[in-house]
Amino acid sequence: MYFRFMNNVYINNKILLRDYTLHICTFYNMAGNRPNNDSGMTKDGGVFIDDTVTISQYTQDKANRSRLAVESFYAQALLQCAERENRKIENEQKMIKMGLSESEKEVRRRNQADKETDYLRLRRTRLTVGDFQSLKVIGRGAFGEVRLVQKIDTGHIYAMKILKKLDMLEKEQTAHVRAERDILSMADCEWVVTMYYSFQDRINLYLVMEFLPGGDMMTLLIKKEILSEEETRFYIAETSLAIQAIHNMNFIHRDVKPDNLLLDSRGHIKLSDFGLCTGLKNIHRTEHYKNWPSRLPKDFVSKPFESKRKAETWKKNRRAYAYSTVGTPDYIAPEVFSSTGYTKTCDWWSLGVIMYEMLIGYPPFCSETPQETYRKVVNYQQTLTFPPEIPISSHARTTIKKLLCECSRRLGSERGIDEIKTLPFFNGIDWEHIRNSPAPIRIEVRGIADTSNFDNFPDADISFPECSEESDIHSLAPPDKGEFLHYTFQRFQNLTYKNSESEGRPTVDEVLSLSHDDNK
Repeated sequence: MYFRFMNNVYINNKILLRDYTLHICTFYNMAGNRPNNDSGMTKDGGVFIDDTVTISQYTQDKANRSRLAVESFYAQALLQCAERENRKIENEQKMIKMGLSESEKEVRRRNQADKETDYLRLRRTRLTVGDFQSLKVIGRGAFGEVRLVQKIDTGHIYAMKILKKLDMLEKEQTAHVRAERDILSMADCEWVVTMYYSFQDRINLYLVMEFLPGGDMMTLLIKKEILSEEETRFYIAETSLAIQAIHNMNFIHRDVKPDNLLLDSRGHIKLSDFGLCTGLKNIHRTEHYKNWPSRLPKDFVSKPFESKRKAETWKKNRRAYAYSTVGTPDYIAPEVFSSTGYTKTCDWWSLGVIMYEMLIGYPPFCSETPQETYRKVVNYQQTLTFPPEIPISSHARTTIKKLLCECSRRLGSERGIDEIKTLPFFNGIDWEHIRNSPAPIRIEVRGIADTSNFDNFPDADISFPECSEESDIHSLAPPDKGEFLHYTFQRFQNLTYKNSESEGRPTVDEVLSLSHDDNK
């Protein structure tokens, strides 16, 4: 066994930590290496093990888990060091802008150092579901559920996503949940939902995120059916900024749709659900559709005056699609289905589909089945039509067509959001201060635990599940093979202590009372 370090951690173009990636390799003549001397060492420094030695699969699996554990441990430790250095630099830059004296700077530096020490101590404190009070189930999907919870020591309200490990493994969603956790832990942006904690137990994975009481855009569209051009202009502009923020972090969302556009208490948008950044869902793979029968494009041309039936069918099936494991390909760009590859422009296609749905009442390629929707998407040149009985402006129509087109000519393909900002449809939008302006649709929020903008699940048990017997735990807990190693995360900006006092925060009983009022 030998250790080899590669790569460097850079802070402001300076090497902070050199060669941080840890590799552990065990040689048993895998590459035909022979000892170069009597010491039993290979030419590259590895330990030679004679090829007559038989290594069991069990031993190899344990070696792989050990390697992953050590690599993950050091990668996390050194990443934390880099983040700490970044916070130090940011603090120094803030003090320069504030024009503080040297003595004032020293006070702030000591406070920052104390907070860093507290944060290291906090990281060693493991969260459990016992640190939270479950208030209500506010969402349920194919792979888990979302609950409104309150952190007992501070009274803070959060949305907690709960995922069963066994389901994640059986449905091959391990990389999916890992990607979401990793991206949310890295993201620090006003256009992305904030994750404050992630942790796990033997049965479940937990993501604790900010609670956005406005619900999601899908629910808003189901309620209102059609938005005005003024309302559409505002929400598409904000969604554009959210997509650009993701692209600036070198991510491709690949699942931009109304379900994943959350609304805060003021009606502003935040983007959520980053699992498909790994592209693991079947609906984003060409193989998922390769056995579906093909039809000629002429079979999909919309018939006149069928928009009312389309809207009714879409509204009826929309919620079911959101909860299913298959989903709907309505918002997926055609190049995603092909084997030619795709770029960030696939997110701009999704923006065009959402804009069409806001103005018309249903997506442009919606059909009775996902298979037929898929065929319409890949033949969009023939199937993209605008119903004559629902008039929209020429500027709106042009914007949609420039988004729903070949990826090389699509808006955003060269200069990102700068191409979108210049369109006549967005005249009057204050792009720099849009988040500070009032939203066109007022969100009714009666309290910090108001869930009126979410679906009701009257039969749901709000208590956290418990296993009373050891046999129950073994039947629900998957074997530990290191898939969810170092899943735990706590955000530095959310530094709190267990059992600490927090002035002005409601008690659990007060929040439960508010939640109970929502059901009346």
